Amino acid sequence: MRPARAGRAREEPTIRVAIITVSDGVAAGERADRGGPALEDALRAAGIEHRVVARETIPDEAKQVARAVRIRADAGETDLILLTGGTGVAPRDRTPEGVREVLDLEVPGLAEKMRAETARGFPAAYLSRQVVGVRKKSLVVALPGSPKGAADCLNAILGLLPHAIALIHGRHPEHPMA
Repeated sequence: MRPARAGRAREEPTIRVAIITVSDGVAAGERADRGGPALEDALRAAGIEHRVVARETIPDEAKQVARAVRIRADAGETDLILLTGGTGVAPRDRTPEGVREVLDLEVPGLAEKMRAETARGFPAAYLSRQVVGVRKKSLVVALPGSPKGAADCLNAILGLLPHAIALIHGRHPEHPMA
């Protein structure tokens, strides 16, 4: 990384984030959303300069997941789309299928990093089917539904997000994103 020019402080851009909770129970109003707030807490605790531009809850249906990601990414108002829920192996867990349907490209290394880091203390993490990819100019990250699992997985990749977003936007990571 090059040092900032004298007299000009290097400033990290604000990452525009959409948080989508994928849960039949939350969408039906049967329980509170804990995954979405856990993701926002993780971003805040890490000191990631961000602004939540959208929040929504949808049932665990692949078509609704695909539609939600498509709408958020295609609007051009998000840099990062975080989904929480629907990444397990239960019969209703269909977030990965919905996300993959609309990605322009997949970034498997980030999903692998999340599983590897979280499995050290929780071997069942290898049963989770996180997916990370790009649609238009948005990085899309599908995370587990448990608040702790979602936050732990996000924390595993947080340090790479500004770099990945800069690349997606066609900016060299050594230069401030404008």
